[in-house]
Amino acid sequence: MKDITIILFERIGLLLIIAFVLTRIPNFKMLIYREYNFRMTIIHACVFGIFGIASTHFGIVLADGEVVNQNLVWYVADNEMIVSLSLVAIVIAGLLGGPIVGLGAGIVAGIDLFFLGGIGWFANTLVNPLTGLLAGLAGRFFSKARVISPVQALFIGVFPPILQMQILFVIYPQHDTVMEFVNIAGLPLVLTNSIAIAIFTAMIKIVLQEQENEAALATKQALTIAEEALPFLKKDSPTERAEGLAELLYDRLKVAAICVANEEEILAFKGIGADHHHVGNKIRTRLSNEALQSKEIKIAYSKDDIACDDPKCRLEAGIIIPIVEANDSMSLIKFYFKKVHHISPVEIELAQGIGQLITNQLQVISSEKLRKNIVDAELRNLQAQINPHFLFNTLHLIATLFRVDPIRARHITIQLANFMRFNLGIASESLITLDRECDHVKAYVEIIEARFANRLEINFTRDHTNSNVLIPPSTIQPLVENAIEHGLKQVTTNGRIDITIKNRDEERIQVTVEDNGVGFDEEAIALFYARKKRENIDSGVGMYNVNQRLTSLLGEEAGLQIEKMSPNSGSRVYFTIPNKSLRGNKNGN
Repeated sequence: MKDITIILFERIGLLLIIAFVLTRIPNFKMLIYREYNFRMTIIHACVFGIFGIASTHFGIVLADGEVVNQNLVWYVADNEMIVSLSLVAIVIAGLLGGPIVGLGAGIVAGIDLFFLGGIGWFANTLVNPLTGLLAGLAGRFFSKARVISPVQALFIGVFPPILQMQILFVIYPQHDTVMEFVNIAGLPLVLTNSIAIAIFTAMIKIVLQEQENEAALATKQALTIAEEALPFLKKDSPTERAEGLAELLYDRLKVAAICVANEEEILAFKGIGADHHHVGNKIRTRLSNEALQSKEIKIAYSKDDIACDDPKCRLEAGIIIPIVEANDSMSLIKFYFKKVHHISPVEIELAQGIGQLITNQLQVISSEKLRKNIVDAELRNLQAQINPHFLFNTLHLIATLFRVDPIRARHITIQLANFMRFNLGIASESLITLDRECDHVKAYVEIIEARFANRLEINFTRDHTNSNVLIPPSTIQPLVENAIEHGLKQVTTNGRIDITIKNRDEERIQVTVEDNGVGFDEEAIALFYARKKRENIDSGVGMYNVNQRLTSLLGEEAGLQIEKMSPNSGSRVYFTIPNKSLRGNKNGN
């Protein structure tokens, strides 16, 4: 038994080297992220099946309780029995690829065992697909984790050899050679199989760590590209904008070609295929139209999806990224690749990040143009302003969440879109309903709570109030932002902000923003009530503008009030608005 154990561990070492080489294949990483399609499922089943065949031929042959062949196994006599290592490959296939990949790999490996023959050939043939199916179901049970832990894999790896021995006993009861096989090779098989599977899952975790490092670099690259794209995005000519953007992306990314198009035609093309992908060609592919309609990223996995008329075109795959501009017009950016396996999860995440960043930058640029045309810029500056630091920090958060929590990432993206849409949409409105203002604040609060999850708690409380009450837009959010940026600037834990909207009496509604931060100093309060901006400190500008809008549109009684919560910390800022619907305002809007 000792000799067999040593031999099996030697063979397992060779198989793990092969397995390590498999993890270097780009398509292998798709299994880790569970991004399956029919074609890749068949390919992975065949690859692991071949891995199982190799594991079989790395096994040993027993006859009369002795090892008769320690070399590669090519034939098993009728009085001999093979000790196969194929179950290692089949379990790994099931855990990573699911029941279909596991079953397919088991069938491939089982057919090889069928033709090898020997005692127990039927049991050996049967146990492989059965093991692949069961391992796939076990992998689905642990589906919340991308890869099960080595300890769990060690536990799972114990059962396939036991299952094999049980099938042997059922099919070949009282068979002397089978009894000798179980006595001699049973325990070594259990040990080597379980340990090999545990080691392989540990190897996959290393691959995952590499992927996460690549994703972090991709996020940084997306932010850098977005910043460098600003000069091109600010150009008024769509053609100049497209040409500059295509040149930048082609230089910075490892892609075969870049295409920038509007809803109808190609505006710029850079890279392989530029000789026949001409500017002015119409947009006609199915995936391009789907991306424009759904406003979601699409992936072309074949030349048919690209639908190029040139039979010699070397482009075989692509990522189609929809860009939504502030006026709801659409454009497309396409990343082209020479081979489909060049599209990894990192490339997809990078494309999503770049698309989102460019979309939001175009909205920022559009809002800047709008602000230039606002006559009463001083009173409406705050409501039309988008803080670029807030935007980039939020987009960085979204890019990070896409790796660990895609559902929450999509939710935060929607909230960011709502927040930006509000800022862009109310630039010409002097008063909006309290419900719209509350939705704006809630979108901002959700983003901030996601960014400072371990540092800050924000509570929003609203009494039953008239939903048609009118309030200057972007009035509450700057007060919350001021509390975060200045009141809680030095607070690293247990920060708290309470936003309260309540009926002060039948005629007035009071809005309060309270924090447990450093609090206002006496000089700041005195200067604020004197209606002066603090020199060299921009924190008072936002509150000053909010106060100006409140008093200009709703009267002096609606002005901001500031209180210190205690001598050393905490502050409260509040104002009151009429508890009724207004039909107009002082500007006549």
